[in-house]
Amino acid sequence: MIRVVLADDEAMIRAGIKAVLSADPGIEVVAEAADGREAVEQVRAHRPDIALLDVRMPRLDGLSAAAVLRASMPEVGVVMLTTFDEDDYVAGALEAGAGGFLLKAADPRELIFGLRAVAEGGAYMSPRIARKVITRLTGGHLSRTAAARAQVDMLTPRERDVLTLVGRGLANQDIARELFLSEGTVKAHVSAILLRLGLTNRVQAAIIAYEAGLVHPYG
Repeated sequence: MIRVVLADDEAMIRAGIKAVLSADPGIEVVAEAADGREAVEQVRAHRPDIALLDVRMPRLDGLSAAAVLRASMPEVGVVMLTTFDEDDYVAGALEAGAGGFLLKAADPRELIFGLRAVAEGGAYMSPRIARKVITRLTGGHLSRTAAARAQVDMLTPRERDVLTLVGRGLANQDIARELFLSEGTVKAHVSAILLRLGLTNRVQAAIIAYEAGLVHPYG
C-alpha cells in the first residue's frame, strides 16, 4: 500500500485528486494539507511513502516544502503537481530533490504511474515536461537517437523488454509468450509505455525502439 500526504491550497482540486487516488486499491491518502507548512507537519506526523505537493501554496510553497522534506525525511518520496510547466518550476523541483513532476491536466493514469514509480525508488516526469527538460539541458541540440534513449531511460527494465518486442513487431500474445507473462499484463505494460513516453500508438513506440537502438533493422 502506497501511503500519500496530499497538499493543495484548493479544496476542490484536493477532492478531485483524492478521488483519483482512492480509486486505486493500492494507494491510500492518509492526510491532506492546504499549505506548505501544514504539508510538512502532516508528513512528519504520518511518515507516508509519498508527499504529493502543489507547487504554488501559501505560507510555504511546494518547492520550499519539498526541500525541507528531502533534507529532514529523505525516505519520503516527493512528487510535485502543478498546472504550470515553466522551466523555473521544473528546475526548482529538480533542485529540491523531487522524484516526480506532474501536470494537473495530465491523464489521471499518469498520476498513478508517477506515484508508483517514485514509491518504488524511481523517478517520473510528464512526457511534456521531460521533453522540455531534455531540450533545455542540451541547449536544443539533441539527436533523435539521444532523445529516444533519454525517453527509454524513463522506463522500467520490464517496460524496456516489452518495448523491444513491440519494436520487433510482435503482437501482445507473442510478447506474453516470449516474456512468460499473461496477455493482460503485456497490455498493461504497453499502455504504461505509451503513457510514459507521450505516444498514441504502437507504431510510434516501435519507432522509438528503433531510434533508441533497442531494435536493429538487420537482426
